[in-house]
Amino acid sequence: MKKYDVAIIGAGIAGASIASEIGAHRSVLLLEAEDQPGYHATGRSAAFWTETYGGPLVQPLTSASRDFLENPPREFSETSFLSKRGAINISRDEEAHLAEKFVADFADSEVAMEFWNPDQMRALLPNLKEGWSNAVYEPDCCDIDVAALHAAYLKDAKRKSVDLRCRSRVVQIERLGDGWAIEAGDQHFHSDILINASGAWADEIAAMAAIMPVGIQPYARNIVQIETDPPSSPNRPLVVGLDGSFYFKPEAGGNYWISPHDEIPDVPSDVAPDELSVATAIDRFEAVLDVEVKKVTRKWAGLRSFAPDRLPVIGFDPDDHGFFWFAGQGGFGIQTAPAAAQLAKSLFLKEPPNPGLEKIDAVRYGPARFH
Repeated sequence: MKKYDVAIIGAGIAGASIASEIGAHRSVLLLEAEDQPGYHATGRSAAFWTETYGGPLVQPLTSASRDFLENPPREFSETSFLSKRGAINISRDEEAHLAEKFVADFADSEVAMEFWNPDQMRALLPNLKEGWSNAVYEPDCCDIDVAALHAAYLKDAKRKSVDLRCRSRVVQIERLGDGWAIEAGDQHFHSDILINASGAWADEIAAMAAIMPVGIQPYARNIVQIETDPPSSPNRPLVVGLDGSFYFKPEAGGNYWISPHDEIPDVPSDVAPDELSVATAIDRFEAVLDVEVKKVTRKWAGLRSFAPDRLPVIGFDPDDHGFFWFAGQGGFGIQTAPAAAQLAKSLFLKEPPNPGLEKIDAVRYGPARFH
């Protein structure tokens, strides 16, 4: 039974980022059930960074992650993970109140946003149909190179001697004195502390360790890639419905990524695309832009896992300080990864937070709020 200071369950963006942060301070085992890390939620991201995504209580983590993503430490990456996109949040003629509420929700933040009139909207969306006259523009919205970010975290963790074990699904966890006995795959390990970064499986892992689950629910989100006539222009902005019913993003090659912004309750699994959701995505897209959808070129689904209050769960379990939660990151886990992992590191090592994180209320994200 090989022994470690820490065992992290899950090597998606959550597990990889916290492994990178604490790898230089503890001996770390990183367990991944699949053949390769990031197979589930991380590998199926819509790949954008926008400060308003997730709401005003998630925004501080997103904003605090920007500098790292834009200008990462040279030893971590020689290139930025962000590229400018811009986002237009829109609503129908009769829904001006949605735009007003959207801006009001972030009034206490420093998020850059502007009310736009129809002429400004059509300058960037020349195919916009009639009936859409309210818009809030976010100039700082960016695309994220998710694969590069995840790979950089894994590479940095390896450089810090983190032991990554793929094809190692956890099948048993047992409290053993002051530590944990873990059976994963056909191997046995021991760790002093367990970090639950298992995404959709977070409550299952907690129950396996005899820890009270916090109510993390996986939801399926469908994304469709379509080819249109006229084709998309890759420099166009992300477009988000202020009523929460769609978003779409132009891609290179003349395609769009579109989503009905659906949340279908599911169980932890390798979720497949839902045909009704695919049809809904196309229908809602065609209600916004006057373009012809020629064909679906790709479709996929991923699980986004939320705690009951839709905030991340970060910190030691109040009933067992050998169990650390790093889960419930919904659809914002990529864009908040740097700040969330740095915050988790400070809580885990019981040290002051990094500069820039001092004003973030860590208690707000702690698991004790569910007890």
